[in-house]
Order: sequence, then structure tokens, then C-alpha cells
Amino acid sequence: MIYVQTPFTREIREAVALAWGVMGEGERLHGGEESAAYRLDGHVVRLGPVGRSVAEAEWCHAVARHGAAGLPEAVAPLATPEGATVVVVGGRPVSCWPYVEGGWPDSDVPAQREAGARLLARLHRSLSGCRPGPRPVAAFQESGLYGDPPQDAAELADPGLDRWLADFHARHPVRHPLHGDYYTGNTLARDGRLVAVLDWDEAFVGAPELELAAAALEWGDDVAGPSKEFVAAYHEEGGTAGHLDDESLTQLVRHKLRREYAYFHKAARAGVAHDEEDREYHRARVELFHRLRP
Repeated sequence: MIYVQTPFTREIREAVALAWGVMGEGERLHGGEESAAYRLDGHVVRLGPVGRSVAEAEWCHAVARHGAAGLPEAVAPLATPEGATVVVVGGRPVSCWPYVEGGWPDSDVPAQREAGARLLARLHRSLSGCRPGPRPVAAFQESGLYGDPPQDAAELADPGLDRWLADFHARHPVRHPLHGDYYTGNTLARDGRLVAVLDWDEAFVGAPELELAAAALEWGDDVAGPSKEFVAAYHEEGGTAGHLDDESLTQLVRHKLRREYAYFHKAARAGVAHDEEDREYHRARVELFHRLRP
């Protein structure tokens, strides 16, 4: 996995001190494919990629704040005295968040996988009443979602999948904000309990079934496909997504896999040098896309 190397410059430190009254050199936290995070005692400062608009970041932050109002584990950004949650330094959006102690959960542990499903169900209930308006910039996961063939994944062209997605969304009109990237790396566990949902940069409005299927893959088995136990625990906890039959689960997962394919090549075009482990994982995900075809 390649993580961004964005320095916590003096200019950024000064802006953070002025906006939130948080000061310090900062300790780089692990992770971050596009945004870098630094811990300053009880706070985390996130440095987004150059060019990401304030409007997009504030929209995602509004979703996070709504989620946090109904779910203690949802971590939301802190506002400046003026009410903003973003300041721009050198063209880069900068935000400040409360620090939560914990480590990444292990989805291979059945109890933690079940906890991840139940947390997602409660998160969806918390977000179901949120009406944030149109997203200023379409989320990466939205390309191809409604039946339009995604131009950035032409090598995985599948007209059958495109038609299926268009029909699915016509039959599933319920929409509400979704986290957009719900996997173990965006959650934290402590003492065997999930305590945080982080990183809302990919939030968007969509059918909750889409996120349930994607999360079932992420918390399931990379080789065998999505975890039906994850789906069952989610429904038992009362999530907003409707029933997913086998075809619906696999086709929604295939949409996610096609977006992963596009992201891998987007990163490569941006100069990311994938190592052999990354390339092997990419090949396995492409193979899974084909193998899951109904």
C-alpha cells in the first residue's frame, strides 16, 4: 500500500493554530492514500490533496456531523469560530478532528466482522434523515453506478452489469448519505470493541444496499467474495438497506470491483509506483470481478 507523504509545514501549523487553537509539531499517523493525518495531542489534523474544493470537503463534513449527532462512534470535524470545518493552505484543504485511541479491527475475527456490520447498520440509521443537497463534485464510486458505462474502466466493459445497475436503481428508490468507504482501515477498535468511523472524504448519497454490498466484500474474504454473515448481522441490527438476493449482492460488489480497477489505474497515471504485492492484489480483484459474473 502506497501512502501520501505530505509534510506538516510551518505554514499549515500556523493556520491550524489560528483556526482551531491547536498547536504542536504533529506526529504522522499511519495510513492515508490521498490525505495525510497528524496527531497533535487530543486532535488530528488532516491534510487533503491539492485541488480538492472547499465545497466538496464541507459537504462531506456536513454528512459526518449529521452522522455523529446520532452515533457516538462517528467522528466529525471540529468547526472554527466562524463555523467552517476547512481552511485552505497552499491549495490544500486542512481540517481538524478529535483524536480517538484505537487500532484497525481484524475482519478475520468473526466477532469483529459482526461488530463492523452492526456499526454500519446503526450508521445508516443515523444518516437516513440527512438531506445535504447535491454533492458539489460527484464521488468516485458514482461513475457507472446508474447504468452509464464508466469511461475509466473500459477494459472491464460489461453491458449486462450496466443494464442491471440501471434496473436495480429504478426498483430501489431509497437514497440517503453513505460513508462511501466503509472498510476496516476507516474504523478503529479498542479492547475488542469498535469505537470510531473515520475518513468521510468519499461520502455521497446513494442506495444503502450499495454500501452494504461493498462493506460485505471489504469485511469478508478477498478470495471468496462478500460475507453473507456480514449482511445477516447488518439486517439483524436494523440497517436501512433492503434484502439482497445473491444476484444483487454480487452485481453490486462487481460495481465496487470495477471502481477499484479504475482507481488503481488512476493512481498509476498520477505517478504511484505499485509494488508486486499491490499488482497481485489488483489481479486478484479483477479475477474476482469476472468470477462473480452471474
